[in-house]
Amino acid sequence: MKALIPAAGVGTRLRPHTITIPKALLLVAGRPILGHILDDLAAAGIDEFVVVVGYQGDRIREYIAREHAEKKVTYVEQTEPLGLGHAVGVCKDAIGGGPVLTILGDTIVRADLTSIVRSPDNLIATCAVDDPRRFGVVELDGVRVTRFVEKPEHPTSNQAIVGLYTFQESEKLFAALDHLFENEIQTKGEYQLTDALQYLLEQGVEFTSTEIDGWFDCGKPETLLETNRILLGEEGPIGAEGSVVIKEPVAIHPTARLSACILGPYVTVGRDVVVKDSIVENSILNDEAHIEGVLLEGSLIGPHATVTGKGSSLNIGDFSHAELH
Repeated sequence: MKALIPAAGVGTRLRPHTITIPKALLLVAGRPILGHILDDLAAAGIDEFVVVVGYQGDRIREYIAREHAEKKVTYVEQTEPLGLGHAVGVCKDAIGGGPVLTILGDTIVRADLTSIVRSPDNLIATCAVDDPRRFGVVELDGVRVTRFVEKPEHPTSNQAIVGLYTFQESEKLFAALDHLFENEIQTKGEYQLTDALQYLLEQGVEFTSTEIDGWFDCGKPETLLETNRILLGEEGPIGAEGSVVIKEPVAIHPTARLSACILGPYVTVGRDVVVKDSIVENSILNDEAHIEGVLLEGSLIGPHATVTGKGSSLNIGDFSHAELH
């Protein structure tokens, strides 16, 4: 089975970080989001990947070539941001038929992926949510899907689609997407994958829901930090070194330069980060950031950013310089 990973999103809600970094490459629990996805799928038996790129696509290619060179990856360019259905649809030739697993490039799941990959069914991963109006949802008869609805105004189900799907016959999926394109069927100005799934359902294709508990949406600063906390809690300390006090869990890249610091809990420290005379908790420090003489809590610090001075909660992007008084 191949895996299709749409990773062309601009990530507007994560600015300023996504002005210069693709959303899929933002750090969480010591690795980029995309790194978690690739490793988890490879461990479940996926050996071929199709990655949809667009904005900052060269950086995604460079990252995979550097950190995942052993994986077989094909890239497909999405030249226009026309929705998830369009992002999947442009991969028709790259997939070439047969079974395919699709997972969104900003979503990390904790589920039995091996069983999902091996299942003979068309599976839709779902999770119970408090406000279904924000998501695509499924209506169910037991575990059998009876209806797909994209962001319903008056939801009749609380089972949100989490962005993990398997299709045993991808040819039918791409035929349904072609139907949307040819007839210009859009919802809220975009081609929605949910609309293609509903069309398939009406054509007699059956789908089974598999409910999962571990769904981590990395699309906003607060959910990115929450995912960092939860995953670090699972994995424990990673790569701690230097003359520092560590409050587990943390993830520290081995090239980080640390002195006279208290780090943690729930801190990710990227490559070549400098942290000196500081206390940092519940934060993500991206590659080559410089932190000195501060107390940081609940902060996202972009690559190459410099923060000095007193304590604060910050959300700053690449090459920023914040001097706190």
